[in-house]
Amino acid sequence: MKRSFRFSLPVTVVTAAIGYIYASTVFVFIDQWFGLRSSPGIINAAAFTAVALMSAVNYAVAVFTDPGRIPSTFMPDIEDADNPIHEIKRKGGDLRYCQKCSHYKPPRAHHCRVCKRCVLRMDHHCIWMNNCVGHANYKVFFIFVLYAVIACIYSLILLVGSIMYGSEEDEQQSDGSYRTIYVISGLLLVPLIVALGVLLGWQSYLILQNKTTIEYHEGVRAMWLAEKGGDVYSHPYDVGAYENLTSALGPNILCWLFPTSRHIGSGLRFPTAYEKLASASASK
Repeated sequence: MKRSFRFSLPVTVVTAAIGYIYASTVFVFIDQWFGLRSSPGIINAAAFTAVALMSAVNYAVAVFTDPGRIPSTFMPDIEDADNPIHEIKRKGGDLRYCQKCSHYKPPRAHHCRVCKRCVLRMDHHCIWMNNCVGHANYKVFFIFVLYAVIACIYSLILLVGSIMYGSEEDEQQSDGSYRTIYVISGLLLVPLIVALGVLLGWQSYLILQNKTTIEYHEGVRAMWLAEKGGDVYSHPYDVGAYENLTSALGPNILCWLFPTSRHIGSGLRFPTAYEKLASASASK
């Protein structure tokens, strides 16, 4: 589902950064190191263009995709025997109801104060996308970060290589007109690699645990309360590392790195560890 888009300075900054990194990498670093008309130059330019293009495409899809709206007709069915999980409020134990949106909230849905509506399987609101990361755009957000990390590392390698192994004539030219580009690119790429690398590692951990960022923080509190009461807390949506991975990226491993989303379902109900345990017990 597409969403309307308004001007956003952070999105403009990200778009400009993608364009700058691509232009400086291809037309400066690769050209100064190999030459764009040489075979190594053509190969590296084509490879980097492919990675940068996938990064840009996934970013655009993540920005323009609605993260997931709760249908106006949604009503939790507490008598549904096939759905053993019904999330309730911390206080009172009632079914979760959003007073601001005036409707019940499905499992894993949360209200975003920035978007001013509830989002299905909300992970967080990303100012750099001017959009929430939720059920419908989580995968494209994740693979955008993956491609962005690869592109930044690739660009930094080409930057260092062009400085160290460029010809003397190219070095003399880079000492002049290209020096500013090298300095700006280095100051941009290193922090990006660190920040995006940490984000990629964090989101990879969450995928393997089948948690959202919100659920992680809620789980820390739930674990503390459970241990305080002498119980053991387990995340109800953790159905095993491989199943967690396929639920986020899709069952076909060949499509993991592409912005496909046919596998995501409605976002109103998710498999649980209790269902997996029950099916395992029934098969014995």
